[in-house]
Amino acid sequence: MPALAISSDQGQLTGRGLEGFYRAGRRLLSRCEVRVAGREPVPVQARMVSADRARFVATLRPFADGGPDPDVVVERTRYADGTERILLRSAAGRPLRLPVEVSLGTDLAELGAVASGKTGPELAASVHDSGLRWSSATGHCMVTAHPAPADALASAGLLRWEVELAPGGSWSLELRVRPEGAGPVRAVGHGAARSLATARAVCDHPGARALLDHSVADLQALLLRDPDHPADVHLAAGAPWRCGLAPAEALAAARMVLPLGTRIAVGTLRTLGRRQLTGKGPRAGMIPGPLRNTGPHLPPGCTGVEATLLFPALLAEAWRWGLSARETEELLPAAERCLRWLLAAAGDGELLTDPYPDGPARCETQAHAYRAALLGADLLDAHGRSGTTELRQCAERLRDTFRARFWVQDRAGGRPAAALLADGRPVPLLTGGVAHLLDTGLLGSGVLAPGLLDKVQTEQLARLLGGPAMDSGWGLRSLGAKEAAYNPFGHRSGAVRVHETAVAVAGLAAVGYEKEASALLLGVLAAAEAFGYRLPEMYAGEQRTEGGAPLPHPAACRPAATAAAAGVQLLTALAGIRPDAPSGTVTLRPVRGAPLGELGLTALCVAGAPFSVRVSRLGLAMVEEAAEGLQLGV
Repeated sequence: MPALAISSDQGQLTGRGLEGFYRAGRRLLSRCEVRVAGREPVPVQARMVSADRARFVATLRPFADGGPDPDVVVERTRYADGTERILLRSAAGRPLRLPVEVSLGTDLAELGAVASGKTGPELAASVHDSGLRWSSATGHCMVTAHPAPADALASAGLLRWEVELAPGGSWSLELRVRPEGAGPVRAVGHGAARSLATARAVCDHPGARALLDHSVADLQALLLRDPDHPADVHLAAGAPWRCGLAPAEALAAARMVLPLGTRIAVGTLRTLGRRQLTGKGPRAGMIPGPLRNTGPHLPPGCTGVEATLLFPALLAEAWRWGLSARETEELLPAAERCLRWLLAAAGDGELLTDPYPDGPARCETQAHAYRAALLGADLLDAHGRSGTTELRQCAERLRDTFRARFWVQDRAGGRPAAALLADGRPVPLLTGGVAHLLDTGLLGSGVLAPGLLDKVQTEQLARLLGGPAMDSGWGLRSLGAKEAAYNPFGHRSGAVRVHETAVAVAGLAAVGYEKEASALLLGVLAAAEAFGYRLPEMYAGEQRTEGGAPLPHPAACRPAATAAAAGVQLLTALAGIRPDAPSGTVTLRPVRGAPLGELGLTALCVAGAPFSVRVSRLGLAMVEEAAEGLQLGV
């Protein structure tokens, strides 16, 4: 970010569909087609080298009488920042003289127009310096070539070289795509956040290391700086559809990657704190956010409500993981404003609506509100701030109201309602959002906050999440397969959402339902392998079959911040790391069943220092590296 490249596995950029180089949401180049000796090379391999680099290999027989073996290998390395390197290598036993042509074109269209098929024709090019230039009312773009071409034909958008290859020789070309007057992209992940890349997993299960490596690489690639405060970094929601800041997703992802350090959390909190609504009125204290489609059963939800509730919870847990006292004090006023909004919105025992104030009371919104109240009270209490009694009373009223009104009894033992409508009627659907009821948050001394559900209800929920209606074999469905309007491709009505699955795995493991947690975890790992360990934000919730593979969702971001962060949470949840940096302790509650066998996690971060832990095949955890003076809690 803020640049990306999209192409098929054929290597050529043809201008069809979404193909092209993009920067800040605009397609700078839509077509880049290479021909050697008048022929298109035959593709033989395409692979991702890293999150920001892909390599394509093709071969060529330049002469028809040369036999079946290719004489020339054409290797293209494409970088997301708008650089492409083309290498020709000769395997012929004689010198070759080859014309090389690169055909270029662009429409300088915005991503939204490209996605909706509303782009115009290619623009006319002009020769500029060692390449070509395009202009429109909305922007300008240049492609420069090194070495400079022998010929440049603006009318055809064509650059041409005459290449001489000795036997076994090679020739290279570098193309650079830039907006006119702009320099190269300086990706955040290549500098300030490089420390993330040191985290590693060593495991009996071969997919664990690959999942963590790819998740960390995607997180680095998705990092953005606040333009006005470049020291503060946050995660873009995902590529290619949501390349900017989405408050709720950014906060959720930052919370899941706390085991990698607090840098992303503090940057996200600062960036959103500067956008917080102030003044008076019912929205004062909210983190603004757009509406989000929530499927066929409920009206759109307000991501601002979710973000406002996630803000104080993230700050509270980041402080436990090792956020400095100075940074915590700096962010406390914004968290207090979020919590005051919560107290005003919840009222005297009322459920929290979303959108506020006229929307339904959603199940997951109550979970976020309850967690924010308890963790917020804990945070304010530790820092000598007022309002803690009111927050704990609010949480208690919310818990009593939730248990009385949200639990829907049925012959199978009951379930939480997806929501309550304005007239109090429940929406008795089983959705993936109920997983948030198990995510209570971290208090001091490694203790988790108490949940909204009682023990019997928690056991029933664990049974439901582990049952075939919700567990697709690839992860947790966003809507049970037996519910009305179930659609395996529905992003809120049946598709597997990786974030919700990770929340379910961590929550189930924390409350002791390790069988159900392990099944969901192994399902996501199997899906990750099918996706080359670069998890999309969602994929179809069709039932897993032997020899099958998960079906991609055509509208899913890949990479996505919450999916990449979920890869971190899925693995660190197995070690059950519960830090309390202010008290100088860390508690381990590993999954005793050790579903992935022996697991070692190195170069995590607790209390600002490297932290490494190993979980044996017997489910016993041992700290191998920690900050000086950090004690193991009981």
